[in-house]
Amino acid sequence: MSAAPLRLEGLRFSHGDGFQLALDQLEVAPRERIALIGPSGCGKTTLLHLIAGILVPEAGQIEVLGQRIDGLSDAARRAFRVRHIGLVFQEFELLDYLTAAENLALPFRLHPDPLPRAEAEARVQQLAERLGLQDLLQRRPARLSQGERQRVALGRALVTSPGLVLGDEPTGNLDPDNARRSLDLLHEQAAAEDAAVLVVTHDHSLLDRFDRVITLAELRPEVSA
Repeated sequence: MSAAPLRLEGLRFSHGDGFQLALDQLEVAPRERIALIGPSGCGKTTLLHLIAGILVPEAGQIEVLGQRIDGLSDAARRAFRVRHIGLVFQEFELLDYLTAAENLALPFRLHPDPLPRAEAEARVQQLAERLGLQDLLQRRPARLSQGERQRVALGRALVTSPGLVLGDEPTGNLDPDNARRSLDLLHEQAAAEDAAVLVVTHDHSLLDRFDRVITLAELRPEVSA
């Protein structure tokens, strides 16, 4: 039986400005699709950054695909993230000076064990066809629509076949129709890769597209009277 894509327990994190995040536990099952909701400023993006190893907790355990990442060095967390975690952002975060094909292939350039060039190019072509981008690969982001840029961002998150995909308001800049199409496409392609999905969203009209909806408040430890 494969390891759970995500387990966290007893998580504690704080910023110098007084922000504190305390979470009891969370487990994500293989191929599960979870929406994380809550008011602005409650710590949803911070939680994603902790899971991705961008931030380090002060206490607690974060296990991704069977690997404890909370005690790894910065370089080891970065290498693990490139190998095993896909990230999709609201602002897409594409590099303007790269073509769509080069943006899709960027994780391979950062990967500690990169695929041979022919295999990487084949993987990019395969994803591009699945995402309907095959005729747009030589365009730079400025020549792509919002929906097309989002599809490139989805492909970049999936190109290394990660076991866990994290989305931080990935449809926030799209109109309702494109938001639904992009989210369905994310779920479809993540399922094809056997990846679990954890998405932060404020769009409650999309919640029926998830297996489970969690508020950050549900994850906080109970306070005894």
